[in-house]
Amino acid sequence: MKMTGAEILVECLKRENVDTIFGYPGGAVLHIYDAIFKQDAIKHYLVRHEQAALHSANGYARVSGKCGVALVTSGPGATNAVTGLADSLADSIPTVCISGQVPSSLIGNDAFQEADVVGITRSATKHNFLVKRVEDIALIVRQAFHIATTGRPGPVLIDIPKDISGESCEFIWPEKVEMRSYKPVTHGHPGQIKRAVKSMLSAKRPVLYTGGGILNSVGSAAMLRELSHALNAPVTNTLMGLGGMPHDDPHFLGMLGMHGTFEANMAVSHCDLLVAIGARFDDRVTGRLDAFAPDAKVIHIDIDPSSISKNIHAHLPIVGDVGEVLKQLLEEIARRDGKPNEAALTLWWEQINQWRSRDSLGFVQDADGPIKPQTVVRMVHEKTRGNAIVATDVGQHQMWAAQFYGFNRPHRWLTSGGLGTMGYGLPAGIGAQVAMPEEKVIVFTGDSSIQMCSQEFSTAFQYNLPVIVIILNNGYMGMVRQWQEMFYESRYSQSYFDSLPDFVKMAETYGGTGIRVDSLEELSPALDKALASHDQFIILDVAVSKEENVFPMVPAGAALNEMVLS
Repeated sequence: MKMTGAEILVECLKRENVDTIFGYPGGAVLHIYDAIFKQDAIKHYLVRHEQAALHSANGYARVSGKCGVALVTSGPGATNAVTGLADSLADSIPTVCISGQVPSSLIGNDAFQEADVVGITRSATKHNFLVKRVEDIALIVRQAFHIATTGRPGPVLIDIPKDISGESCEFIWPEKVEMRSYKPVTHGHPGQIKRAVKSMLSAKRPVLYTGGGILNSVGSAAMLRELSHALNAPVTNTLMGLGGMPHDDPHFLGMLGMHGTFEANMAVSHCDLLVAIGARFDDRVTGRLDAFAPDAKVIHIDIDPSSISKNIHAHLPIVGDVGEVLKQLLEEIARRDGKPNEAALTLWWEQINQWRSRDSLGFVQDADGPIKPQTVVRMVHEKTRGNAIVATDVGQHQMWAAQFYGFNRPHRWLTSGGLGTMGYGLPAGIGAQVAMPEEKVIVFTGDSSIQMCSQEFSTAFQYNLPVIVIILNNGYMGMVRQWQEMFYESRYSQSYFDSLPDFVKMAETYGGTGIRVDSLEELSPALDKALASHDQFIILDVAVSKEENVFPMVPAGAALNEMVLS
């Protein structure tokens, strides 16, 4: 059957089980948009900015377990998408972005809306393609989805010149994908598995340190909990790994790192065995490298061999898919009928409980004082019982959400961890709501971050997406102000807002509902009203304490055990 390049592309997307695309049209992709118009298997969501298309695809991918797909036009359409691509690369989110390009004959001629998209996105993608023949589209799409969703997941871009999307050829679907230079290892080496289990069972002060990789394999979160209980070992998650362990499990120490709990950071600082699972030893986790887990033997499990020993030397590296390796570890423990060192572990848990007694996340909410942002997050957790899908932007509100919204299960937490992208929260929440229309999706944001992609309220209105956006409004770029207070003698250079919009009117202008909360007594009924809504988006503008800081905090360049607690 002869088909145009655009029709081949759409047919390939269907065969990759794509049912949702986030995008924004333009001249270079009009053939593709025409092909989308002629079918009804794939639904297209029109965003208001290409950055939001990638963030929405990212949020969709995280909660659905599928590959997110975005479609943008050439030139500024593609360059606007770069931030979203870089965000997905940093956080290992499977995304395929299709960009239009000027006709082949005009490439290199400085044509209207031309940009070297392959060159620009080379460092912002796991891989990218420039399609040079219409006959190559099917194979390239097949390869793009394979690369995006296997190994360490990430974004892949396909750049399609307009003439190629309009040309015709016979459609041939490649049933299998064989890429000689790309064969990720999924199973851990049996010898390394045996050595790892031997170390785990003999450890006196073990810690399981898990990152976002724990969420990338089906069932891996459940196996992590099983491993933790089998070893009687504590677990700490990175910011990206939250939800990998239920927040109320007694083995869970909370988040570690710059704004982690006292018990998590102290346990890592004093452990004799650190098992890193799907984590990359990010600088916000490790603090000063030479003081990170100084007495620990390090076992590092990751599907990306380039991540192992990149920042912290791994005494025992295991390359493989986290889910497969956890299964191997549990099978080896069962085969050995392995028992951990209970006498030593009893002492270890006594020490951990002493650290826990410091209550490093404690705060005081005065009944007649300003609303503490921690109070807002904790109240949302109580009302949703920890079962909502939570997206955030970046800053203080992000850290408070991570600290105080306890997650009961995986794939409920959407945040920009590696790149730290302001503006991520709302479009990611939209993507999550599209993927899970029956779930409550809550976006925690700040008065600064929400203005980065606020145009996406129009998208939420158009598609009747009842996202609840909670603005922790302190009138500052909160995290910038906190650093200026602590390290720049309170010189608040360009971090104060004295001309914020009326967010209630903003909600109404875009077709949603706005609620302003100025006092503690107004907070609970306002949240009840927002959570009861099912047919439109809500903006809850909460006036919070203006100079509240995020604690605990490890200052830049300090060790994890050099925390500032308050």
